[in-house]
Amino acid sequence: MSDGQYIDVNGLKTYYEVHGEGEPLLLMHGGFCTVETFARQTPDFAAKYQVIVPERRGHGRTPDVEGPITYEAMAQDTIGLMQALGLPVADIVGYSDGGNTALVMALERPDIVRKMVCLGANFHYNGMAPVAVQVMEHATPDSFYPSLINKYKEVSPDGPDHLPIVFEKIMRMWREEPALTPQHLGRIQAPTLIIVGDRDWVAMDHTVEMYESIPNAQLCVIPGATHGAPFEKAPLVNQIVLDFLGS
Repeated sequence: MSDGQYIDVNGLKTYYEVHGEGEPLLLMHGGFCTVETFARQTPDFAAKYQVIVPERRGHGRTPDVEGPITYEAMAQDTIGLMQALGLPVADIVGYSDGGNTALVMALERPDIVRKMVCLGANFHYNGMAPVAVQVMEHATPDSFYPSLINKYKEVSPDGPDHLPIVFEKIMRMWREEPALTPQHLGRIQAPTLIIVGDRDWVAMDHTVEMYESIPNAQLCVIPGATHGAPFEKAPLVNQIVLDFLGS
């Protein structure tokens, strides 16, 4: 396990950790999340892979930068990170916003994505279930998942006073992005595993459409799970992911 370190990615001081040895596996967290989000995944994955866990712009220990936070910008940041680390290709496991970002990467740089796992991801902003829409409509920096917000205040190099700015950037992204189409998804070349909870924030019909649109995709619905399926059902999800990556 590494203590965590920074690397310059096109001017963005990006925090990341490396765990384990083997073929590279990029773990990409969700919105407002940090490397700690994958506490129940990293040890299992690191037993078989070199697991790289970065924190994206405006998240965790990586500072925010001028301009909006978008999936395109985060995809370019992550592509730049792989280049800076000398990784020509990697498996990618993305949760929520991390999965959305992975979709963009797989579209724009199919040569660097070997296999892709999207956990609770959506390809269009209209794919969210009603419960998620309601949460986003009423969310404020003071009311949105205190554990995530408190962690941001604790570790962000921008300080707690920057929270309202990054909060609005992410909320705007969620309202307007992603905006991919089934035609976009049809161009994805990487073998893709889509995992969703049966009570996920992403609507089931949207998830099925994503599965049907990606040429070489598999779909796994986790019973009795919400948008937090990777954490609520960690042993099951981890085994499914490892089976897919190793097949």
